[in-house]
Amino acid sequence: MAFVLSDNAKAFINTAFLLLLCFFFTSHIRSPTTVIHLASPQAPKGAGCIGLHKLKGPHSKCLYLKTHSPCVFQGYVNYLHVFYCLCGRYAPVGYALLALWLLVLFYLLGNTASQYFCSSVESLSKVLNLSPTIAGVTLLSLGNGSPDVFASIVSFRSGSGEVGLSSVLGGAFFVSCVVVGIINVCATSSSPHAVRIDRSSFVRDVCFFIIVLSSLLAILIVGRITIWGAMAFTSLYFVYVSIVSATHFCREKYEDLVVPILDHEELGESVSVSKEASPASGEEETSSSSYLRLKVTSVARYLRWIFYIVDMPLYLPRRLTIPNVSEESWSRPFAVASATLAPILVATLWNSKRGVLGSKEGLTIYLYASLVGFVFGLIAFHTTMKSCPPKKFLFPWLAGGFLMSVLWTYIIAEELVGLLVSLGYIFGISPAILGLTVLAWGNSIGDLIANVAMATNGGQDGAQIAISGCYAGPIFNTLAGLGLSLVVSAWAVHPAPFVIPAAPALFEILGFMIGGLLWALVVLPRKEMKLDRILGFGLLAIYFCFLSLRLSQSLGLVQL
Repeated sequence: MAFVLSDNAKAFINTAFLLLLCFFFTSHIRSPTTVIHLASPQAPKGAGCIGLHKLKGPHSKCLYLKTHSPCVFQGYVNYLHVFYCLCGRYAPVGYALLALWLLVLFYLLGNTASQYFCSSVESLSKVLNLSPTIAGVTLLSLGNGSPDVFASIVSFRSGSGEVGLSSVLGGAFFVSCVVVGIINVCATSSSPHAVRIDRSSFVRDVCFFIIVLSSLLAILIVGRITIWGAMAFTSLYFVYVSIVSATHFCREKYEDLVVPILDHEELGESVSVSKEASPASGEEETSSSSYLRLKVTSVARYLRWIFYIVDMPLYLPRRLTIPNVSEESWSRPFAVASATLAPILVATLWNSKRGVLGSKEGLTIYLYASLVGFVFGLIAFHTTMKSCPPKKFLFPWLAGGFLMSVLWTYIIAEELVGLLVSLGYIFGISPAILGLTVLAWGNSIGDLIANVAMATNGGQDGAQIAISGCYAGPIFNTLAGLGLSLVVSAWAVHPAPFVIPAAPALFEILGFMIGGLLWALVVLPRKEMKLDRILGFGLLAIYFCFLSLRLSQSLGLVQL
């Protein structure tokens, strides 16, 4: 028994160390604390770039941008300069470029989280001997919610707290209403039998989510928070983890919940392979079909090379700096390169944020980072084999992959927030509205696809996992994303309280979200915990009512 407790304590210490190191990166490698700079230091804060909207024509706006301090400080690209100065009179070209880059950033954010971050997180949970439930509400939740979490932290640290609040709450509202609603509609249509959800788990998650949102509502009403209040709000997640852990240890029947789904997927893959093999064998019987198949294969190979070349600029920088020791992606040259170049990337980002790129201090930091990278590269070269990834001392590799994927996710999230703020200036739309819609939808589309597919194809167990994920994920995003953002922001102004940029839309979304949770909490038990279309359509109606209200307010049709 003592040995088991020792392993649990070791796993807890290692996990806490990684999360604290992640917090150190996101709190020290950051943008300046203000988004809007003014030509006059006496001007009130928040009034920056107000003259940009009064000007007409791209030439005058370009001159304004050149003669005034930058409006947007997030990211590394001045999108307003690109749109008004480089594109100039060709506004459609500017719109197309920004829209295309927005899609690229969403792809990079999701791909980095899924291909690198989640892979490191899943492997870490195995190395640390975390139970599936504990891993699901800690590291795996961080993997799934990392885009929201880091976008929120970036927004608060760069002065655009409304974007962070709107994106996290908008994503939570989308998942808890739209995704749950679609699951209820699709699961009842695809399954001939009624799909039941576990009552205790559902009531636990929904009630705790309501408590979290009520606490956040109280914080927004007060309008300011101290470092101790922010830490207390974030610590609610540890309370949730404790409750889930107690439920898990009391009810061991949920330990192997995912096994039937994995078996089902493997069976489906074997069937699909057999189906693909049978027509191939039939096509080889005739020369014409073989010739056609050869042409299709050559075209597919050609297109694959085109996509590979296009994807290379997006893939190579991350591959060269994020250690990846998974079986399917193992490459010794890339492993050595990532161990060597990762410290240099950290030094580059550190110097750029501190404004010491060309200074003597910056060169000293580069020298130390290069020396550390050289040592890490030599160790990686002498301790790895070409044929397979390392089997021993996996924790340093996985921890390095975890931290570097965190760093890349943070960089991409910062660029994405900067683009959204710039689009707010271009279209005259509040960045908070863009965070509530575009950023929230982009970060939640993966949850929609994954959870709906699991609910419709995984049977009753799959529906249970999907519904639980639709509430556990937003709880994590709200407490970790907003909680850590408030902790970092309150720490920066300590001992003074941090003033929270609360817009009226935030109170509206909290009200609608709590209403959706109460609707689910009332309807589902009355339906004997069976997924039902009435519940689904009701949740979708609540979400679209909120969107209609926000659209009416934006167009000036409704004033509240």
